[in-house]
Amino acid sequence: MTTRGAADGRHAGWSDERLVRACLNGDDDAWAALIDRYRRLIYSIPVRYGASPEDAADIFQLVCLELFAHLRELRAAGALRGWIATVATHQSFHWKQKHRRRTDRELTNIDVDDLQIEPAAAADVVDAAVHEQMLKEAAARLSPRCQEMIQLLFYTDPPLPYKEVARRLGLAVGSIGFIRGRCLQHLAKTLKGMGF
Repeated sequence: MTTRGAADGRHAGWSDERLVRACLNGDDDAWAALIDRYRRLIYSIPVRYGASPEDAADIFQLVCLELFAHLRELRAAGALRGWIATVATHQSFHWKQKHRRRTDRELTNIDVDDLQIEPAAAADVVDAAVHEQMLKEAAARLSPRCQEMIQLLFYTDPPLPYKEVARRLGLAVGSIGFIRGRCLQHLAKTLKGMGF
């Protein structure tokens, strides 16, 4: 279950349906691309449950193993994103329960109920992770210029001033707002087409 073929980008534009078919036909590079596509989604869920990076990596491996073992049973490849989020949530919930029991044994003075995630909160975690994944996929469909602009404006910490964004993109400062607006319109249209 390595991701050695993900870097070549051959499968980047493939739909989930096409990737699943290729995986089922034994295409290791398609498997790598599939895992690479959903890497952030899978990792984000245990992190939201409070897992350490090491525990999140263990949960990631468990989700990948389950995906590998049960991919043939997936009824509709279009439901893959939701299925992965559900499996990651279940694995994270089981980790949280185990962590809670261990903490309960070690720290008797802490209210253990504070460590639990309610079922409604778990659904919120899944929804947020699925929306985050859809946003990532939609952004990947934008032009390279829009991708870079969105990355610089919304995902750089600390936030960059327009002057620095303009310098990095080789644009006039006054054009940033207009181009940003067009990029966000394209992103919104792409998300709408994806059912967001």
